[in-house]
Amino acid sequence: MTASADIARTVVGILGNIISGFLFLSPVPTFVRICKKGSVEQYSATPYLATLVNCMVWTLYGLPIVHPHSILVVTINGSGCVIELVYIALFLIYSQRKQRIKVLVWLLIELLFIFTLTLLTLLLAHSHKKRSSIVGTVCIVFNIMMYASPLAIMKVVITSKSVEFMPFFLSLASFGNGVAWTTYALIRFDPFITIPNGLGTLLSVAQLLLYATYYNSTKRIIAERKAQAQGQLGLAEVVVRNGTHDPRTNTNRIDAAPNAPVSNVNPK
Repeated sequence: MTASADIARTVVGILGNIISGFLFLSPVPTFVRICKKGSVEQYSATPYLATLVNCMVWTLYGLPIVHPHSILVVTINGSGCVIELVYIALFLIYSQRKQRIKVLVWLLIELLFIFTLTLLTLLLAHSHKKRSSIVGTVCIVFNIMMYASPLAIMKVVITSKSVEFMPFFLSLASFGNGVAWTTYALIRFDPFITIPNGLGTLLSVAQLLLYATYYNSTKRIIAERKAQAQGQLGLAEVVVRNGTHDPRTNTNRIDAAPNAPVSNVNPK
């Protein structure tokens, strides 16, 4: 491999680190909203759990004992592990008990899985090539899962015709991330990086197309919801203003308008 190719690969790898950083930080607005509302609402923890396990296996793949000369893979995915753990912790804080237990169970399964994979790889494979093949194959599976995880809410999006709970910036960052790392892997061909990121790019395009399809209907649904909420608030104010407060029952009695017609009741 020529020196110019090495330099190009390093430059693209650094760019990939930057884009991946944006990918990992893209859910920040979502968690700001969750913290303000004190609830995870209809958001799913699946993307964050999938991204965490993906980062853990890629960190293992990039270690010198598995696949030498992949320090840029380790730096970004190690950082990703920390960031995703913060997201999951916030998700646990603001979710209901049943949902919290489910997330905790999956988190423990992931930690047990990465521990087992690391142990078996080091004990059973005694060359870099074999270790790279084992961990790289696992990386392909989980990297595709990470890219596809936002599609878990696709059924809700299509049914509701709203992308309110499918973060746009996460899909956009996934697209940029896929393009950067596919290019990085093609400069010095690495099938374990090329395959998942190439497929991930296509999946990200599908997510962006879905977002574009339902963007206008989402704005309309949100506007109608706000108008309905304002209408209900206005009605409540009218009821209170036209009513008479009864201190004995601590309730408001609605008085008839002065010129309101009195209906005739015909007793049987």
